[in-house]
Amino acid sequence: MKLKPIGEKIIVERIEPEGKTKGGIVLPDTAKEKPKEGKVIAVGVGKLLENGSRVSPAVKIGDKVIFTSFAGSEVKLDNKEYLIMSEDDVLAIVE
Repeated sequence: MKLKPIGEKIIVERIEPEGKTKGGIVLPDTAKEKPKEGKVIAVGVGKLLENGSRVSPAVKIGDKVIFTSFAGSEVKLDNKEYLIMSEDDVLAIVE
């Protein structure tokens, strides 16, 4: 099965942070917050404007992005978790 976003939606796979601090302390899962960083897996066709034209997406497949804390809807497909979110929830592209 394959996910294909529509409109301005994008699909992101979260990038899990390391389980250790810089000082080498191992963090338990309960102390970790959900990562706000991910890799773009799929991109929709872009935002539809009132005049009927579309704005091309600013992100592309493979981009590493930072997004808002409560962005998107979580979906599970083939034992992997993804976020389907609006492109507006993306705060930055990591270069």
